[in-house]
Amino acid sequence: MIKKIVLATQNKDKVKEIKHIFEILKMNNVELLSVSNFFDKKIEIEEDGKTLKDNAIKKAKFVGNLTGLPSLSEDTGLFVDYLNGAPGVYSSRYADTDPKKHTASYEDNYKKLLKELKDVPWEKRTAKFICISCLYLPKQDKCHTRKGEVEGYITFEPKGSNGFGYDPVFFYPPKGKTFAELSSEEKNSLSHRFLAIKRIATLIRELK
Repeated sequence: MIKKIVLATQNKDKVKEIKHIFEILKMNNVELLSVSNFFDKKIEIEEDGKTLKDNAIKKAKFVGNLTGLPSLSEDTGLFVDYLNGAPGVYSSRYADTDPKKHTASYEDNYKKLLKELKDVPWEKRTAKFICISCLYLPKQDKCHTRKGEVEGYITFEPKGSNGFGYDPVFFYPPKGKTFAELSSEEKNSLSHRFLAIKRIATLIRELK
């Protein structure tokens, strides 16, 4: 089984969440390394793919080939039905004013979303989080991707202080709360990211 994996992200919130998910899945025998373990400078990987899968594969291959170790990436998008799937693949930079500069904060992004959904009734605020996770094995030059998806609604205002990204405005019906109102233990046991990584973890256990 794989013993070391480099996480192909420099987003501290994602790193923390992925590590917690690995703990929940009892994958403690796999050492998760950060890109910062190998490079002092921040590595910029342009997410210019047309799909989440494109971006996940690009990030995993980039880091895997740089380090020579198996790498794990993920790309996540929030797809709002009323907005024809937006922000989708552009979720992390939805409120950016300059496409070449990633300056929008989490709050900027969800505030723009709420503004665009102003006066839209609850029943039309349906949305889904989709996560595509990619495990790249550089020695075989092989990518394995898995998908996780959860459905919910976009709230009228942010609620909760936990989590990150669009968590304060994503209402998850089975729990009756936004993701930001859930504890880390709750969210990381049912989220789109958990579901995708759980499927990757199953694959890791099967690999020799």
